[in-house]
Amino acid sequence: MIYKYEDVRAIHLEITEKCQAACPMCDRNVHGGKDNPNLGMHELSLLDIQTMMPPHFVKQLERIYMCGNFGDPIVAKDTLEVFQYFRSQKRELTLGMNTNAGAKKPEWWRELAKTLGNWSYVKFGFDGLADTNHLYRQNVNWDIAWENAVAFIEAGGKAHWDYLIFEHNEHQVEEARALAEKTGFKKFIPKKTGRFFSTMRQVKKDEHQAQNRKGSETQLLQQPKEVKYQNKALDKIKQIETKHGSLEKYFDNVQISCKVAEEKNMYVSAEGLILPCCWVAGNMYKWWQKPGENQVWELLQQSGGKDEFNAKKHGIRYVLNNEYFSHRLVDSWSKPNTHAGKPMVCSQKCGKEFDAFAEQFK
Repeated sequence: MIYKYEDVRAIHLEITEKCQAACPMCDRNVHGGKDNPNLGMHELSLLDIQTMMPPHFVKQLERIYMCGNFGDPIVAKDTLEVFQYFRSQKRELTLGMNTNAGAKKPEWWRELAKTLGNWSYVKFGFDGLADTNHLYRQNVNWDIAWENAVAFIEAGGKAHWDYLIFEHNEHQVEEARALAEKTGFKKFIPKKTGRFFSTMRQVKKDEHQAQNRKGSETQLLQQPKEVKYQNKALDKIKQIETKHGSLEKYFDNVQISCKVAEEKNMYVSAEGLILPCCWVAGNMYKWWQKPGENQVWELLQQSGGKDEFNAKKHGIRYVLNNEYFSHRLVDSWSKPNTHAGKPMVCSQKCGKEFDAFAEQFK
């Protein structure tokens, strides 16, 4: 069993699938170009949240953060009101949000700072400075995003700066760090991105060609040249292949230690689906794969189908009582290999020897 209703202590909430940006390595679009054809425009309202997460449930939680796979919380209509609802139920609850900051007015950000208070934070995804941020954060206006971040900080908000390092912005890391300190960011987090691994082909890649909405090529994204800024998990692939025979055999045999089960952390999608984590949920809607045709869907279908995971319709307690959470997912980790039903996504994200996510922060 992963966890029961009364055990949940953290919520990863994706309030919307909508986003004004077009980041080339985001599954919301195809290389920064056309929208992912498998996505809708789902978004949770304040009423949806209040229905799924009544006061008694919110009070048992320790942390709620808005991030996700596809959308940015600032595009959702009710984000501020949802945070206000959570804060009204538990004063010491840690609230957080990841964002590109390129939407809403400074007044909104000042009100957000007031709502979040001392226990909470916003992680600003600024991948460079005025002349480089837009090369990955396509369609994000730097002046708007920076004005919003400053408004949040000046109103007392606790801001963190997340900085994905690429070849085109590695020369600015220390300049950005100094700017963050000067401006009042509480943390500056240079991230050694793990995005140079193709989940479609299961191989490391050295570059990624970005596109715009019209399909024209834009920035050629490349790994940073400085070794200290490179994700070490990607460099371990050759060692893993030597030890196990191939990367596929490693994924077949690796012991899985579920991160979210340990944290008692649960993911809520913009559709209102309850799943263990964003990685499992994200595999439902890859742009290069038809929904229903991978291992994640197979497990859901064996457990009653997608509708059984809809908390907007059934409630969180009902969903967590599903056999998927009680035993089916955990049992799948002991399957002999990925072809026999061991989830590839779990092997990739929670395997013992290859963890590109954790290596981002080291």
